[in-house]
Amino acid sequence: MAEQVEVLNPADNSVIETLDYTSEDQINSMIDAASKAFDQWRKVDAHERSAKLQKWADLMMEHKEELARLITLEGGKTYQEALGEVDYAHGYVDWYAGEAKRIYGRTIPANTPDKDVVVRQYPVGVVGAITPWNFPAAMITRKMAPALAAGCTIVCKPAVQTPLTTIRLVELAHEAGIPKEAVQYIVASGKDAGRIFTTNQTIRKITFTGSTPVGKTLIEESGKMVKNITMELGGLAPLIVHKDADLDFAVDETIKNKFRNAGQTCICANRLYVHEDIHDEYVKKLTEKVHALKVGNGMDENVDIGPLINQKGVDKVLDHIKDAQQKGGELSRSLEEIQSLGGNFLQPVVITNMTQDMKPMREETFGPVIPIMKYSKIEEAVALANDTQFGLAAYYFTNDYRTGIYLNDELNYGVVGWNDGAPSAPHAPFGGVKESGYGREGGIEGIEPYLEKRYLSIGNLNTPE
Repeated sequence: MAEQVEVLNPADNSVIETLDYTSEDQINSMIDAASKAFDQWRKVDAHERSAKLQKWADLMMEHKEELARLITLEGGKTYQEALGEVDYAHGYVDWYAGEAKRIYGRTIPANTPDKDVVVRQYPVGVVGAITPWNFPAAMITRKMAPALAAGCTIVCKPAVQTPLTTIRLVELAHEAGIPKEAVQYIVASGKDAGRIFTTNQTIRKITFTGSTPVGKTLIEESGKMVKNITMELGGLAPLIVHKDADLDFAVDETIKNKFRNAGQTCICANRLYVHEDIHDEYVKKLTEKVHALKVGNGMDENVDIGPLINQKGVDKVLDHIKDAQQKGGELSRSLEEIQSLGGNFLQPVVITNMTQDMKPMREETFGPVIPIMKYSKIEEAVALANDTQFGLAAYYFTNDYRTGIYLNDELNYGVVGWNDGAPSAPHAPFGGVKESGYGREGGIEGIEPYLEKRYLSIGNLNTPE
């Protein structure tokens, strides 16, 4: 009997569905099938590929409520958030349906009259994709859509905690006319999928979203075969509130940014630096609104924050809170109140009197916690914000254009929001620097990792007789 995985609802730990793991032999067979499909799919006219992707995007909107329900049931986020994620995921498919028709080459003036120099772009080959559980629709579509638009075929490994959304998305892709072997899914552990993808010679590209330690392993193993790789890794996003910021606006944007998916996002603010002149007022306004947020089952109405993904996630967040408290951090509500709902639910908390050595300021918390540290000079805030090996996203609030431009120039991050707590968009490049990875997803840049450039020099172009 095949090994199985139970997909659980984080709200009550009930079993939603039981799936068979895909065996290694099955995965390798699927990769072989993807290779054969690649020979056909790469030759499909770009306009036809575009039309099929657009049909897929349309089907996603027709099944929007169904997809959102799956996202909430297996991932825990509120239904309203899940609807927003479907819109976001749809945006990637819609965008790359258009980009499929814009894979341009170029001609280069030759250095001799009897030559032409031409550069064209071709799909890289079979892609292996590995995605996390926190955005089961968005993370996979921003890999599948550009890969298919480029003419690649792709084998997708969603997180075992949230595979159902990917499964349904792949089914809709097939319904849209994209060949079954061109886009496939597997049910496997990240470790097994990573090992198979990195060692199978047929996989020519690996795209991964997840933790930095796992990403480093994939980079090392992929290097043995010089595979094309894109890595979107960990984050530790700073959020700076300068003394001239619009405080009410900054508070609202902070909450919108921080509590998406109960704080379980790689780009949500992990640590806040607030100017000493406005610190107390900002904290007061923020705490009042944070404590008014309703925590509960994501399928219930009027819920602002759903459960964390599992008990392991809860334990990590509590460890961060306790570490801060033991080192002098002041909690806006007691540990008992934070845990009062039980299960995978945590009440959100603001922690003040933070120092840079506390865990929430050094490690990705992935939970509904807002740690705040004072600063006096803008240079100090920049130094604190950049004091990390990560560089995915950063945010700041100021109404002074000089301060805004200075911060953008000095913060070493791939995605920056100036008076904007939600900068991500399908038409813009997303990705980090330093140990947050390399390569970009979204925008015109997002299709480039799935393409190889080929330089053709045509000689003997003398005037024919």
